[in-house]
This record gives sequence, structure tokens and C-alpha cells, in this order.
Amino acid sequence: MQQNIDAGADLQVREQDAICVNESRLQHKWYHNIKYLIVGILFGIVFVKAEIISWFRIQEMFRLQSFHMYGVIGSAVVVGMISVWLIRKYNIKTIYGESISISPKKFNKGQVYGGLIFGFGWAITGACPGPLFAQIGTGATVVTITLLSAIAGTWVYGYFREKLPH
Repeated sequence: MQQNIDAGADLQVREQDAICVNESRLQHKWYHNIKYLIVGILFGIVFVKAEIISWFRIQEMFRLQSFHMYGVIGSAVVVGMISVWLIRKYNIKTIYGESISISPKKFNKGQVYGGLIFGFGWAITGACPGPLFAQIGTGATVVTITLLSAIAGTWVYGYFREKLPH
């Protein structure tokens, strides 16, 4: 009985990290990850061709001078909303037959602080985590400093996570 109580408490803690709740129990060979490499490369090419990685496009967005980035972000939000709705409505499983668990998220003030820090960093550097690698791949090697800063920020968050508001 105690084990079931601990498992429930563990699930509540892990729900804060969606990756832990939906983590696959399957073991695959290393070459199964090649599909992710291919999708990542294609994703980077789309980012470059759509000018999503352009520092100038990002600055236009933050200066409210162009709709381009708002259109991209808005369409991504709509696609994400439709995808989550379809997954929930039809109980869609992964390609390996595993169920997908989407836990409800509670709003808290830490999300506002985190969003502000993220937005300020994005405005200052002209880069967010998605396009960082595409920017580096196009030859903007100075973005490596932004990548290292993002990694350091993630580490700092992980170190102080238990003390931060969630």
C-alpha cells in the first residue's frame, strides 16, 4: 500500500517534467536516433529558408515592425493546439504503441518570471533555443556564446530548481 502512495506522489512531482511522464520504456539501437537527426536537419533548413533564424526578423518582431515572426509563431501555436486536441480526442498513441499522457498544468508566477527572462534573452541575442543550431550551422559562430549561455542557464535552473517557485 505504501508503495502505491509513493508512486502517486512521485507521479505528481514528475508531472512537472513532461519528459519524465512520457518517457519511453523501450530500448532501441543507436541507429534508431538517425531519424531524429534527419528531422532536425530538415527543421533547420526550413528555419533558414523561412528566415526564422534571422536576427533582423527577430528584431523586427520585438520592435513591432513586421508580422512575419508573429505569423510563424501563431501558426505553430494553432498547429500545437489542434495536435493536442486530436491526441486527447482519439487517444492517439506513439508510433510504437505507447500511450501519451498530457497532464494538466497549473499556472504560477514562476512562469511569468521565466517568460520574461526568456523574452529578454531572445530580444538581446536574437536567438531562441530552436534556431540556435541552425544559426551556428549557417556560419554565425558567435551564436555559440548564446548556446553556451543557454546551457549554463539550464544548469543553474536545475541546480536551484527546488528553491524556485513552481
